[in-house]
Amino acid sequence: MVEKTGRPAYLQIVDELRAQIRAGSLPPGTALPSIAQLCERFEVSASVVKSAISVLRTEGLVVGQQGKGVFVREVPAAAPEPEPSTALGAEVLDQLTQMRASVKELGDRLAALESAVFPKRK
Repeated sequence: MVEKTGRPAYLQIVDELRAQIRAGSLPPGTALPSIAQLCERFEVSASVVKSAISVLRTEGLVVGQQGKGVFVREVPAAAPEPEPSTALGAEVLDQLTQMRASVKELGDRLAALESAVFPKRK
């Protein structure tokens, strides 16, 4: 289950699946659980799970096979760690999500203030 930490749910799922892949509990060649199973496990929608899988694909940790599923990618023994920019990119996305929520909240507050100060004319 994802936690209400302010960090986007899809990134929390990425973190957990990435940790399982690196720890070997999801070894190369293993199929990830289905989208439905991941939705149930993390208590999120399919779009959140698909976003998480997309990030894992971008990082090169998993590969999809049409009609078969998503599998942990076979990697060379000396595979390098992901670029720091990947972690930085996730951090930037997290900050943008928080900023977007703050701007929306400020917009709502401004609209309420304007309607109180400038009532609509009849």
